[in-house]
Amino acid sequence: MPELPIIPEYITVHLGTPRSDADNVTVAFTDYIKNVASSEIYPTWPESAIRANIYAQISFALNRIYLEYYRSRGYSFDITNSTTVDQSFVYGRDVFENISQIVDEIFNDYVVRQGSVEPLFTEYCDGDRVSCDGLSQWGTVTLAERGLTPYEILQYYYGDDIDIVTNAPVAGIEASLPLTILRRGSTGDDVRQVQLRLNRISNNFPAIPKIYPVNGIFDGSTEDAVRVFQETFSLTPDGVVGKDTWYKIQLIYASVKKLSELDSEGLTQAEVSLQFPGALSIGDTGPGVRQVQYFLDYISRFESVVPGVTQDGIFGEVTRDAVIAFQRQYGLDPDGIVGERTYYKIYDVYRGMLAASDLILSPGTVLPFPGYVLTTGQEGLYVRALQSYLNFIAETYPELPTIPETGVFGELTREAVEDFQRFFGISAPDRYGTVTLSDWEYITDLYLELYASRMGAEGQFPGYNLG
Repeated sequence: MPELPIIPEYITVHLGTPRSDADNVTVAFTDYIKNVASSEIYPTWPESAIRANIYAQISFALNRIYLEYYRSRGYSFDITNSTTVDQSFVYGRDVFENISQIVDEIFNDYVVRQGSVEPLFTEYCDGDRVSCDGLSQWGTVTLAERGLTPYEILQYYYGDDIDIVTNAPVAGIEASLPLTILRRGSTGDDVRQVQLRLNRISNNFPAIPKIYPVNGIFDGSTEDAVRVFQETFSLTPDGVVGKDTWYKIQLIYASVKKLSELDSEGLTQAEVSLQFPGALSIGDTGPGVRQVQYFLDYISRFESVVPGVTQDGIFGEVTRDAVIAFQRQYGLDPDGIVGERTYYKIYDVYRGMLAASDLILSPGTVLPFPGYVLTTGQEGLYVRALQSYLNFIAETYPELPTIPETGVFGELTREAVEDFQRFFGISAPDRYGTVTLSDWEYITDLYLELYASRMGAEGQFPGYNLG
């Protein structure tokens, strides 16, 4: 599932029950909600009742889309028009003018449970012929006539612990499926989502081993958990996460957390947002700030409007000014705060610049941090560079091993990284054997220092004191 809910530009509706051989139609999301509201409620109802129902209809549809309820089951649509499982949608029908106007006003607002990020599964029924645990459509009329506001009506049915998210962004919906297959050595947000979800699923299916730590690194314990999950749910037990395994994990996770039910456990921000360290602003300190500074400083080399920053881990005025300049350059609200949208835009631009650069490995120069943690199973230019730097350093420190420069992060490379981290007292023990931004900078800074000292002419003062 995506990191945060957005309002889709379009929605694909199946004109029948899920398994029926019926047509699919793709319509604008606003047109879909107008159609549903015009098919299920009356335009003569009090406006508070109409609005409360539309909020529920929007949230219901967004819950289906956000959780990929049907697409994770292999269907090619987002929702059906079967009232036994979804909402009424009569393709081609006319809509009521007052309902149309209200939808245009609130189509990008939806209901959430406080502390959760997913649109609430706002179960409802007509309250006349059918009753349910959620909202009663006819009951909303009575409550509106008593003077309750739309929010109070929703609270009456869904509880006091709900909020209405307003003015959510509108964009095209992309599938959550990662662009590449996840396997041992993969890193990043998608891996961490797999780890989080498998750990929660294992509460209901204890044969699936817990993954620790949950760090976005596809290691041996993650591979073992994936393989047991695949065996449990009749998938090929290859230990890699392709399309079938990804969507089965999403499906089972949503099921055990009851995310498509009124009494959902809910999704916390931490479960859907991976690298984002939390909003950063003036006065903040720490590794999250330092990481943002590193990305911005690199970007400043290519974007002259973005000033360079010192990577000191302190969010001061210089960092704020660089953030504002970046936000203006990329069409974001220039508030100087690194919120989620700003963070991921900075990260995406940084990674894009790396991909567009003609990076080569040459003596006396270092590559920028790749933007992801280096770990066992990876291969390529960055791994070969890491091996080269470590070998050069080992020539000065014979306590450290030398390793083949194969470009493959195998066990020998992992052991060399661990030995380096222990020898120089960097990184936490639970991160030994992996190379984070701080590890990369320590290794490359030491490499450059040793290279400069070695290249100086014999007897020539290099310009700084040698330890």
